[in-house]
Amino acid sequence: MRILLLGGTGAMGVHLAMLLSKQGNDVFVTTRKDRMNNAGITYLRGNAHDPLFIEEILREGWDAIVDFMVYHTDEFARRVDLLLRYTNQYVYLSSARIFANEDAYITERSPRLLDITSDTDYLKTDEYALTKALQENLLRASGYKNWTIVRPYITFSDIRLQLGVYEKEQWLYRALQGRAIVFSKDIASHYTTLTYGEDVAQGIAGLIGNAMALGEDFNIVTAESLTWQEVLDLYVRTIEECAGKRPPVVYTDTCLNLLFKRTQYQVKYCRLFDRKFDNRKILSAVPDLRFSDVRISLQRCLCALINSRRFKTIGWRNEALLDRVSVEFTPIREVESFKLYMVYLLFRELPLECVKYVINHR
Repeated sequence: MRILLLGGTGAMGVHLAMLLSKQGNDVFVTTRKDRMNNAGITYLRGNAHDPLFIEEILREGWDAIVDFMVYHTDEFARRVDLLLRYTNQYVYLSSARIFANEDAYITERSPRLLDITSDTDYLKTDEYALTKALQENLLRASGYKNWTIVRPYITFSDIRLQLGVYEKEQWLYRALQGRAIVFSKDIASHYTTLTYGEDVAQGIAGLIGNAMALGEDFNIVTAESLTWQEVLDLYVRTIEECAGKRPPVVYTDTCLNLLFKRTQYQVKYCRLFDRKFDNRKILSAVPDLRFSDVRISLQRCLCALINSRRFKTIGWRNEALLDRVSVEFTPIREVESFKLYMVYLLFRELPLECVKYVINHR
């Protein structure tokens, strides 16, 4: 099959491209950067948000398209017909964040935040969980039946590892620099579901060309769940084993992201929910799918990250806020420029109400 991955250069996309290529498919991946073609994998350089670029590619016709792109809903509405018209199967990457709080295990039929929340301020936003649900609605109303909706939840790999709302650049980087990991008690007690990215890729691969997948939605998640405190404890032990020093942990009562308009909703409508999943539907459609042991996979990926020290750009405003909590200072030698260090010092020393005003009104 000829398979197109839109935006498929992230951790999950890389795994999926390799799996599909090994199965003998011709895989094409859009990318903004120059990349070397591999056996069975061809990179198409361009911006997949550019209508001219994407229309030219789509008109070639595809057996399957897997869409990793993040769209504004109006943008997706303009292109959904095009995406569905030029492929036999369109796989849309949604998110299990769309679901409301559930005491029971979450299934594909669980209520969605978009449909039941009474928070009018939240509904006015384009927050990720709402956007994904709205775009699912567009697929269902399209008149086509050649779509498949897949919903990962929180995925991890040897290049991405989260702790609550924090990416590795906001917790692991600090730990390896000898500063405290900052975490919050309100999130620590809640259950989460972390799924190894390669397992999700295998689930997606099993749905491509699968007649059972057309016009259907699947939560691709492990059935194993941990509290965030258990995740943090595993991280701390692993850092001590792999890096030789146990990092300190400083707790706040509530998550710092609740202070800011743009970051509060991920906390309120995701991390403060208990997230446990019933994954029988994906296992029925892809019977040979096996999910990795979460603790073993987390430890392996964390050790790999400790050894590689591969971090994206550090956000020095955020680092300043974390240092305020832990009563620590980042030395100037860590920061790329004097200008950025001045930004760090400003956010480190300004009264917190001033920091909140600056961030909430930028």
